[in-house]
Amino acid sequence: MTPELEAFILSSRPAHPRCIAVAAAGEVSILKSLSRAYELGFATAILCGVAHKIKSVATQHNIDISNFEIIDCADELAAATMAVSLVRDGRADILMKGLIHTADILRAVLNRETGIRGDGILSHVAVMYSPSYKRKLFLTDIAMVMYPDLDKKVGLIRNAVSFARRMGVPVPRVAPLCAVETLNPAMAATVDAVALRDMNAHGEIGDCIVGGPMAFDVAVSQSAAMTKGISDPVAGHADILLFHNIEAGNNTIKAMVQFGDWIFGGVVLGARAPIILNSRSDNSASRLYSIACACAI
Repeated sequence: MTPELEAFILSSRPAHPRCIAVAAAGEVSILKSLSRAYELGFATAILCGVAHKIKSVATQHNIDISNFEIIDCADELAAATMAVSLVRDGRADILMKGLIHTADILRAVLNRETGIRGDGILSHVAVMYSPSYKRKLFLTDIAMVMYPDLDKKVGLIRNAVSFARRMGVPVPRVAPLCAVETLNPAMAATVDAVALRDMNAHGEIGDCIVGGPMAFDVAVSQSAAMTKGISDPVAGHADILLFHNIEAGNNTIKAMVQFGDWIFGGVVLGARAPIILNSRSDNSASRLYSIACACAI
């Protein structure tokens, strides 16, 4: 981890450590990120999973987990059920996905009798940070809501805006991304963008500024906006990028990580508590950043 990233992460440290319930915690990058989060004063953890595996991984990689409680579970599904119950019963503040399939942990989250589902839409917000640009961007939805209609897009914006405000952006600027900057009835993304902009103007979507339609370059680059003659107040200043479908969002994230220096953090919102839902391939720095983001809620 670079000093710049660690300084940025420390800037969002909570007043008091948060407790994270981890489902299937026996994986090295998970334990490393949790150990570092504890050292930095962000969080403590309750590790749910096969106890001997968790201890073996920690010992093999010299990771100190002595300050964490371990709850022995027979398998991944039992670990997910246990971790969710810890959140539901108030013993933990945040749920974290470990070495378990996303569908399995979400099944435990959404269980009508024992889960922690909320009243609104369950959505994923990726928080991207670039040490080079000293810039933070919120992208939604790249992992949960595959093909949002207009109503769901409203829910995605509200979740992302609430999150961005907690992360220090008082009035987030929202860009519904499209391929062009003009209304084209044949392009549904532009139709929705205009509708969302009008809903924001009429007070139906509050605490933010919604612009659009606009493409990625116009949303993030003042130079591109000026070149194209776009005077939208969001153009070049977007904080939140709203995607029309999961393919666009997911591939944008991967391009930013693979071909830039952007650091990925991700949180699922809309449940009774934040859910850290990193990919199994994410490294410990990305996981630590996700922990920091979740602790800010």
